[in-house]
Parts: sequence; structure tokens; C-alpha cells
Amino acid sequence: MGNVREWLFTPLARFSNLVELNDWLAIRCRELAQRKHPCHRGRTINECFQEEQRVLRPIIAPFEGYVEQMMRVSNTSLVHVDRNRYSVPVRFARQAVSVHISANPIQVVAQAQVVATHQRVFGRDQLICDPWHYLPVLEKKPGALRNGVPFVEWDLPLPIQAVRKCLLKRPKGDRAFVELLLLAQKVGLEALTVACECALEAGTVTAPIIMNEMRRLTDPGPPTSLEWPDGIVLTLEPLADCQRYDHLLGETHAH
Repeated sequence: MGNVREWLFTPLARFSNLVELNDWLAIRCRELAQRKHPCHRGRTINECFQEEQRVLRPIIAPFEGYVEQMMRVSNTSLVHVDRNRYSVPVRFARQAVSVHISANPIQVVAQAQVVATHQRVFGRDQLICDPWHYLPVLEKKPGALRNGVPFVEWDLPLPIQAVRKCLLKRPKGDRAFVELLLLAQKVGLEALTVACECALEAGTVTAPIIMNEMRRLTDPGPPTSLEWPDGIVLTLEPLADCQRYDHLLGETHAH
């Protein structure tokens, strides 16, 4: 590793993105491959590698290059990575999670599942929030929709923003809009976007109408008719003969 760092990263080179870095590394590696091997002076590094490559075992699983750190989620449902803060779903607040830190992205793992993914930032003192992580907070405190930090600059589709602006002008409009978001979390944001477009075009911007349109858009519809196999087709249909019940009653029944 010491030799590789000296050959490739001394002096330290800078690049604007990973594509430029990888292109530069490919060029440098090809140049280094033409050097004389330190132990076999009569051969190049590339010639020795070609011989050795025949007995190398291929990597079966992809290599995931990240640094794993165990962290505790803060009371405000954030984890701190390199002087920056990243949001985590509020249900994991004050719990221990595993944070996978790579060049890009940053993933938060809890209960053997990835619960949060963010694009990594390299500045300092930045807050990276996913508003959907804080949706349960709105369910209890819908007023946070107006001034809550995760929601102030929420970049929602334009039709949803228009409906939000319209509903927040009405009494209890924040709670009505939160109900739309909660349903969108289940059926998808695209359904909410289309439903808002329909409501705006019709001039009927109310939460019940939009929710009804969302359910209509996501309704799986009636099940298709079943095709019965030939083996269970009824060959002898029963006769509709009610006199059989009179026979069972005998002489005790009244006509």
C-alpha cells in the first residue's frame, strides 16, 4: 500500500469528480505496468501480472467500499458525519444504527435494512434532510408543516405545491394536507401529483376529493374471471325440487 500511495498519490492530485479520477488512475496504472518488476528485472510488471492472472480467483461478490461506524441517532433524528448532519426516520431516534460512509452515498442501516440514503456532502455544518423521515411528526403536530425545518424548503412537484398553498389558507388546512401526504406515503407520490392536477383543473381543491382520486388511481380493480379446469366441471346439475324437503318432514308439515 505504501508503494501504491507513493506512485499514485504523491503529490496529492485533485479532481472535480470521480470520472476524472478514474480516467487518470487508468492512465497512471498503464504507465506503471510498463516499469521493470522489482524482483524480476528482465520483465515488466505487466508481463508478470499476465502470468499470475491465470491462477487468480475472480471476485464473486461486488466490493462495497465504505467505512462503517456505529452511531446513536440524536433526539432530532439526525446522525453526524464529518461535521454534517443527515436525517434518519424518526422511529429510530435515540437508537444505535450502522452508518456506511462511502464517497457517495451515505447509508444508514438499522435492523438489517437500509433505512436512509443520502448524497454525501463535503462541506461543513450542513443539514441534509429527507422530509419523509419526519412525516410521523406532522401526524401529531400538523402545524410544523408551516415552519418546521425539514418542510420549509420541501421540493414537491408543482401541482402538490399549488394544493398545499391553497389548503394552508383554510382552517385546519395543514392537517388536511398532512392526510394527503400520509396517503401518498402508502400509494406513491405520483398518484398524489396526478390527483392534485385533476383537482386544480376541476377547481375542487379539497382533501376528500383528492384522496378519493388517489384511491381511484391506485385501485387494483376487480379481479379477473377465473378459468376453471376441465376436471372440476359439474357433469350432473342438481334439480330444483323442493318436494324433497316435504318428504323429510313426513306427515307433520302443513300445506
